[in-house]
Amino acid sequence: MPELLALIRPGLHLALHLLVPGVFARLFWSDNWWRAWLIMLAAMVIDLDHLLSDPMYDPNRCSLTSHPLHGAGAAMIYLLMLLPARSRLLGCGLLLHLALDGSDCLLMRSG
Repeated sequence: MPELLALIRPGLHLALHLLVPGVFARLFWSDNWWRAWLIMLAAMVIDLDHLLSDPMYDPNRCSLTSHPLHGAGAAMIYLLMLLPARSRLLGCGLLLHLALDGSDCLLMRSG
């Protein structure tokens, strides 16, 4: 089973990065969920910090401990982004992104 998990984990991770913000958008911004979903998807821009790593992509590396835009300091800024209405959707998307990356780290450790 660990081999199967290792095989499907990258695809599952990417799918969740698309689906989970969509679910949140439908639940919390149902009147304008499409716009909310697109803004939360824009949070994937924090993956640009992977360009600073060597190798750029390592399926066995936890993003939360390896990339500056995925760390605790960045998470605090993303939390503060929830306060003003103007940045709330992007902050929510960034925090969802970190939560999904964290779940991927947990899957890595269990496999």
